[in-house]
Amino acid sequence: MAPPPILSLALPSETGRVLSIQSHTVQGYVGNKSAVFPLQLLGYDVDPINSVQFSNHTGYPSFKGQVLNGQQLWDLVEGLAANDLLFYTHLLTGYIGSVSFLKTVLEVVEKLRSINPGLIYVCDPVMGDEGKLYVPMELVSVYREKVVPVASMLTPNQFEVEQLTGLRYGGLSTGTTSL
Repeated sequence: MAPPPILSLALPSETGRVLSIQSHTVQGYVGNKSAVFPLQLLGYDVDPINSVQFSNHTGYPSFKGQVLNGQQLWDLVEGLAANDLLFYTHLLTGYIGSVSFLKTVLEVVEKLRSINPGLIYVCDPVMGDEGKLYVPMELVSVYREKVVPVASMLTPNQFEVEQLTGLRYGGLSTGTTSL
C-alpha cells in the first residue's frame, strides 16, 4: 500500500484526518460549527462538508436555507478525488436533510474505505429529540437498514435510539436491550 499523501500543508496532523459531513447554521453552534474547531484543537485535520445551510437549527418554529442533494455531495467528493485528497482516517456525519444525500453518504463510506480500509465512521444519526422528528420520515429507515450496519460507532440520543430500534425506552433494562 502506498503511503498516504501529505494530509494538509496548512494543518499537518499526526492524529488523523477527518471528513465531517454535517449541517451548518448561521445562528448557533450545531453541526460543523460545533465539531470542526474542537477536533482541530485535538490535533485532527478536519475537512467540513455542509449537508445543509440553514438560518438556525430546525428545533426553532421556522428556518430558511438550502439542503444539498446527493449529486452535490458526490461532486465535492469527486473534486477531492481528482486531487488525491480522499485519504481520511475518520468520517463524521451529523444532520442530513435529504434521502438522496444520505444514500450518497453510503457511497462515500464505500469509496473512503476502498482507499483506507481502517476508516472509522462515527455517525450521529440526527433525526429528532423529545418525541419529535426534525427530518423526513423516510430517513429513519435508511439509517436503520443501511447506515447502522456500516457505521463504526453511533451517537444517538434516546429518541433516536427508539427510532432505530423500534423499542420504547423504559429504563435501564430496556436501554440495555436497545443497545
